[in-house]
Amino acid sequence: MQQKGNIQIIEWEDLDKKKFYSFGIFMTMAIRVTVYPATLIRTRLQVQKGKSLYSGTFDAFFKILRTEGVRGLYRGFMVNTFTIVSGQAYITTYELVRKYVSQYSEANTVKSVVAGGSASLVAQSITVPIDVVSQQLMMQGQGEHLTRFRLGSNSENRKSARFFGQTRNIVSQIFAADGFRGFYRGYVASLLTYIPNSAAWWPFYHFYAEQLSILAPSDCPHLVLQAVAGPLAAATASTVTNPMDVVRARVQVEGRTSIIQTFRELIREEGCWGLTKGLSARIISSAPTAIVMVVGYETLKKLSLRPELVDSRHW
Repeated sequence: MQQKGNIQIIEWEDLDKKKFYSFGIFMTMAIRVTVYPATLIRTRLQVQKGKSLYSGTFDAFFKILRTEGVRGLYRGFMVNTFTIVSGQAYITTYELVRKYVSQYSEANTVKSVVAGGSASLVAQSITVPIDVVSQQLMMQGQGEHLTRFRLGSNSENRKSARFFGQTRNIVSQIFAADGFRGFYRGYVASLLTYIPNSAAWWPFYHFYAEQLSILAPSDCPHLVLQAVAGPLAAATASTVTNPMDVVRARVQVEGRTSIIQTFRELIREEGCWGLTKGLSARIISSAPTAIVMVVGYETLKKLSLRPELVDSRHW
C-alpha cells in the first residue's frame, strides 16, 4: 500500500478480488443511473447547430422534461447499461497497469498517467459501439431531426418494442447504412477524447487530494478530501478535452468520417465558442459522477481490502 502525502493509496495486491468485482458492478450501475440525464443533455447540446433547439443546459433539461417526460431523459439507457462491462474492464486495466508500471517507476504521477490512458483505451474499444447506438436513441424525440436514423412509428407504439425494439430498430439501420464499421464510427475521436481525459484525471485527482490533505485538519476523514478532489480533477480534465468531445459527438451522431473536416466546419460555423458546447453539462455531469465514483471506488477498495490489512490502516 502506497502513501501519497497523508492519503493512503490501496494498490491492486491489497485487494480481495471477489469482493472487488461483486461490489464494483453495483457501484458502476449506480453511477450510470445518476448521471445519464446529464449525458443525454450534453449530447443534444453538442450536436445541435448553434442554439437551434436549446439555449443551454437547464433550458434543455426543462424542455425535455416538459415535452418528453422523465423517460425522455433516459432515452437509450437500457442499451447503455451494457457499458458495465467496459466499466469493469476499465478499473481492472487501471489497477493492473499501475502494478506493472510500479516495477519501473515509483512516481505516482507516472503510474496514474500510463494506467489511466491504458484503461481508457481498453474501455473505449468496448464502449464505442454501445455509445453509437445509445446516442442515436438519445437524439430521438426533440433532437431526431439532427440524426441520420429515426425510429419508425410502429416501434414507438408497440409496448413490447418500447426498449429493446427501439434498439434493434436503430442497430438495423446503422448496419444497413454503414455495415459493421458503423458501430465504430468516431472510434478515433473517442480515443483522442477519453485517453487524454483519463490520463489527466488520475494524476490531477491524486494531486488535489494531496494538496487538500496538507491544508485540511489532521482529523478530517480522507474520504471527504477524496470526494472534493474528484470533481476538481473532473472539471480540469473536462475543460481540457471538451473540444475533442464536441467533434466526437458530431462524428458519431451525424455519420461524419473526417475528424479534421468536422473540426474545421465547427470553427467556421460557430467559431471557437463552438468548442465549449456542452462543457457546462459535461462539468455538471462529471462533478457528481466524480463524487459518486470516488466515494464509491475508494469505499469499494476499502471494503475489498484483504482481511489481514483492515486493522492496520487508518482512514
